[in-house]
Amino acid sequence: MRLPLSLSLTVMAALSSSAHKLVVKKMQPSSSPQRRGLYDSPSDLQLLAKQQQNSSFDINTVHDLIYLANITVGGVEYPVQLDTGSSDLFIKGASSPIPNASQTSLSTNLTYAIGWAAGHVAYAEVEFLGLNISSQALLDAQQVNNPALGYGAQGVAGLGFTRLSTIDAMLNSTNNSTGRSLLFNLFAVNPSEPNFIAFALQRSSDPGDDVEGSFSIGEYDPDYSAVSGNEKIPTWPIRNPYRWNLLVDAVIVNQTSITTPTTNVVGAPSNKAVALMDSGSSYSYAPKYVTDAIYSSIPGASFDSSAGYWKVPCSAEIDMALQIGGQVFPLHPLDVTPTTPLDPNSCLGSFIPASFSVGNDFDWLVGDNFLRSVYSVYDFGDFDSSGQMGDPYMKFLSIIDPDQGSVDFCKERGCQPKSNITYTGLDGASVAPSFAISNDISESLELIGKWIPAILGIVALNALVLIIVCIVWLITLCRKRKARSTARTPRSRMSPMPRNYRNTYIPGSPQTPHVYEPVSMALTEDTFVPPSPAFFGKDGSKLSPGDRPKSVA
Repeated sequence: MRLPLSLSLTVMAALSSSAHKLVVKKMQPSSSPQRRGLYDSPSDLQLLAKQQQNSSFDINTVHDLIYLANITVGGVEYPVQLDTGSSDLFIKGASSPIPNASQTSLSTNLTYAIGWAAGHVAYAEVEFLGLNISSQALLDAQQVNNPALGYGAQGVAGLGFTRLSTIDAMLNSTNNSTGRSLLFNLFAVNPSEPNFIAFALQRSSDPGDDVEGSFSIGEYDPDYSAVSGNEKIPTWPIRNPYRWNLLVDAVIVNQTSITTPTTNVVGAPSNKAVALMDSGSSYSYAPKYVTDAIYSSIPGASFDSSAGYWKVPCSAEIDMALQIGGQVFPLHPLDVTPTTPLDPNSCLGSFIPASFSVGNDFDWLVGDNFLRSVYSVYDFGDFDSSGQMGDPYMKFLSIIDPDQGSVDFCKERGCQPKSNITYTGLDGASVAPSFAISNDISESLELIGKWIPAILGIVALNALVLIIVCIVWLITLCRKRKARSTARTPRSRMSPMPRNYRNTYIPGSPQTPHVYEPVSMALTEDTFVPPSPAFFGKDGSKLSPGDRPKSVA
C-alpha cells in the first residue's frame, strides 16, 4: 500500500488503476496563496502589501511547501495535509455538516503550532490507501485558520499517537472510546501488516516538474528498503510518548563546527535537545543559539528581528547535518537557505529562532527542510512473540549525497561546487552509507536472516560429523600402521645395516681413514629386505664365531 505524494503548493489528485495507490500531481501555485483564509480584514491586506513592498513576509503564516494526499470521507474525496505533529483528522467541506457524516453536539477547537480549526465532532466512513474504517471520529470544521487551506488542502490528517488526540480525550471524558486516531483504526483493520508509516518527501527546484514522493503504511518503498538495516532511534520518552519526539545529539555546520544542544524538557538528558519530527511544518524551529550557530558566520547574513528569521545571501552554501540517535544525517543545502515566496532572489534561513515554554515536551520542531533529506519510518512498536506491542521508534535513511547536493546548489545559485564533503559528529560518528537495494534482494535478505539460525545449526552439525569421522579415520590409520610395524620388523629379527668396505679396516690392507657418509634409515615396503639366513660351512656346520661370510645380505 504505497501512496505517492507530490511536493506541492497546490495539489490535484486522481485515483489510479491500483486500489492501493493514489497519483498526485504538482500544480502551479495561485498568486498570493497565503491570503486565502488568512487575510480577511482591510488591515491584514495593508499588512500584506507592506510585506510585499519590503520583500518580507510573515513566517508564521506562509509555508513554502506542503505535502497533500487524498482521503475519502463519507464517499467524498478531500485533499488533506499529512501531519505527523498532530493526531486528529479535520475536514473543511464546502458546507457543514459534510456529506454522509453523523455530526454530534460536541464541539471543540484543534490548535496547531500554526493555525487552528473549530467545529463539531462527527463520525463518518473513511477510506485511505485501500483500507476502510466504518466509523472514524473527526472534526467537521466550520471555521479554520490554517496555512494548508491556502495551498489547496481541505483538512489535516494527524498521523501521531492517540494519546495526543483532542477528539479522543473529549470522547473519553464522556466514557466513550470511539475517538481513536486515524492510524490506530487503520492498523486495527489491517492487523496482518506491521504498524508503521514511512515517508519520502521529494523536492524539485523547477516549479513545472511533477515530483512524486511516497507515503506508505506497513511497508517500505522498494527504492529505500535499505532503511530496514539501520539502527532504531527511540522516541522521548521511550515509553508511551505523546509525540514523535527524538533526541538530537549535535548540529554540525560546514563539516567541522559542532554545537551540542541543551534541553528544557524535564527528565531529558541535559546535553541533548528533544525534537518533534513534524511533517506538517515546512521549516524547523529551534532556540536562537542554534540558529546563530548555523547562520552567524556566513558573510553577508543578518538576523531580521522584525521578521524573526535570518536573511542569508542566496549564493552562500551552508553544509550542515544533524546527529540524531548517534547517527549523522546531512541536509540538502537548498533546504538550509530556501528562497522566499515573495522574492526568488532573496533567501532565508529555514531554521527559525523559537523558544518553547518551559515544561513543554519538546525543545525543537523539525520540519520538512530536514525530512526531505531522509527516508523516515515512524514505527508504533514491534510485536513480540506473545503479541505485546513494544516501544515506538523511528528510523532514518539518508537519501542525499553531500557532494551531489553541492552540485545541485551551485547549479541553481551560481557558485563553485564543493567536493569530498564529510561530517564527523560526536564520538566519531559519521554519515552511514546510503544505498538502495531492490525489493527482491531485500526480501531475499529478510528470508536469509529468518533462516540463519537453522542454517548455522546444520553447518555446526555437519562440522561435528566431519570432526568425528576424521578422528575415527586417524585412530584406524594409527592402529593399522602399528600392526604393520609389529608384523614386519620385530626387534629380535632385525638385520644389521651392511657396512661400507671403504670405511672398514681389513687385516693386511693399508689403514684407511674413516669417512662419514650419511645413510638413509627409512625402510619402506619397496626397500625392505628380509633378514638373510644363518651361514653354514660346506660340511653343513655353522661357521665359527668371528669368521666372516663372503657374501653380503
